[in-house]
Amino acid sequence: MPGHDIIVVGASAGGVEALVALASGLPRNLPAAVFVVLHIPAQGPSLLPEILRRSGSLLAISAVDGMAIEHECIYVAPPDHHLLVEPGHVRVVRGPRENRHRPALDPLFRSAARAYGPRVVGVVLTGALDDGTAGLMAVKRRGGIAVVQDPDEALYPGMPRSALAKVAIDYTLALSAIGPFLARLAREPAAEEGVYPVPEDMEMERNS
Repeated sequence: MPGHDIIVVGASAGGVEALVALASGLPRNLPAAVFVVLHIPAQGPSLLPEILRRSGSLLAISAVDGMAIEHECIYVAPPDHHLLVEPGHVRVVRGPRENRHRPALDPLFRSAARAYGPRVVGVVLTGALDDGTAGLMAVKRRGGIAVVQDPDEALYPGMPRSALAKVAIDYTLALSAIGPFLARLAREPAAEEGVYPVPEDMEMERNS
């Protein structure tokens, strides 16, 4: 039975430091793929894949449309594009902005929930406003696990607090604990896939 091997992570303000800390806590042999969205400017290249490669033991790459999903790898959303997950591969699309951002957390989380159901772990880190809240709702509706950084230690607590206020979050953790926790979850069997409805707010990815 598969483990929780699809890990979707999002961050905004203060997110580079938070993602570095998370990546440093993930082991080289992680039996999962990690997908990362950071709110970044549309212009210019993102240095985040290189930063995460230097910070941890996993390969971190800028996602390319159609790329196969493999364990022990971090896929980073490129500037001005949403990162989506489909069965077996990633999509990189220039859909409409969500929550004023492209890339945004919600499209990634919704697409992963639709494609992999209870195998998904959604993680919301530091950031302002509420991106990621609707995405975590989708993760939960499809049987996945919702995790947020403890807002009391987040540099910008808005996104974690929004998720906590509106979603039945499974785990609220200190940043230093999230990486090791994800590594343990990846090795634990996920619940069996049931028949879950596809929420209407997932239709953007379906039609992209």
